[in-house]
Amino acid sequence: MSRHDEWVREAIRRLEADANRSADTHLHVFPLPEDWGIDLYLKDESVHPTGSLKHRLARSLLLYGLVNGQIGPDTVLIEASSGSTAVSEAYFARMLGLRFVTVVPRTTSPEKIELIEFYGGRCHFVDRPPDMYTEAERLAAECNGHFLDQFTYAERATDWRGNNNIAESVFTQMRSERHPVPAWIVVGAGTGGTSATFGRYVRYRRHRTRIAVVDPENSSFYGAWRTGALDYTTGMPSRIEGIGRPRVEPSFVPGVIDEMFQVPDAASLAAIRLLRERTGHWAGGSTGTNLYGAFRLVARMRATGETGSVVTLVCDGGERYAHTYYDDGWIAERGLNLAPYRAVMEEFLATGDWPEG
Repeated sequence: MSRHDEWVREAIRRLEADANRSADTHLHVFPLPEDWGIDLYLKDESVHPTGSLKHRLARSLLLYGLVNGQIGPDTVLIEASSGSTAVSEAYFARMLGLRFVTVVPRTTSPEKIELIEFYGGRCHFVDRPPDMYTEAERLAAECNGHFLDQFTYAERATDWRGNNNIAESVFTQMRSERHPVPAWIVVGAGTGGTSATFGRYVRYRRHRTRIAVVDPENSSFYGAWRTGALDYTTGMPSRIEGIGRPRVEPSFVPGVIDEMFQVPDAASLAAIRLLRERTGHWAGGSTGTNLYGAFRLVARMRATGETGSVVTLVCDGGERYAHTYYDDGWIAERGLNLAPYRAVMEEFLATGDWPEG
């Protein structure tokens, strides 16, 4: 066996060993009145070694490149991401002794750059966010590297049939609950990979679980799902980091989604503050989008007399957003009014009704 083949075998072993060392992430219960007959759970992906849901994706993307012969001992890994995916990919690249470069907008926060560099990654800056993809492709070609390309490969790099993917993990943890098969799974769309994994898994396992995708302002996914136009674009960035895209990404699979709706950014940020006060869990903005959507679905279930369980995700920790989403000055500068959405959620938790209709 060649040195290259031996290196690939060892790289895969290291990635599998990292997964085995990491205990499964927690499934928290959000407190709702017992007599509602509805249970709400939050799968806490913030406890991964790199602090987010993207830890799973990054491991899958590297494994996918390894088994397809695209990554070897001298390969430079390239990505187009300024967020949690790049942080996790830098972590795994360092584990394998590989160089990692991510293309990021020049406006990327110093906190995120520091996290990527902490794990040994290097940030390559562009002035315009839409230029990230072509610049990543150029860099990969220039150094004979491998473009990990999360937005294309997220839905195919993850084994949706099992292999401890997030869907299998949730259903395993739910086995002893009073409603073990969720009525709804609620997730956001960033690459589209998470909704694709859940949607495929529940069909493969013949569950009656429905998949709801929540989309923030300025994102293209909701418009594409509603109209069927996969070339739907908004051309505008999302303020809710980790989800929402100005274009429909190749990993988005609308056919596995049962329902989709938009959540105002102010509602997302009001929801994470309420989550922290009610449970002590400190989460990022995409978790707020998930939670606001989950509340709406629980209220609908109550209105129709349905009982069951709803599962959503804590995508990453709130400490990354101390100077943005949790900063009242930052909120005010952007003209966001959280109060009306906070009132909606407080009324829901007190009465079970959703006042927005």
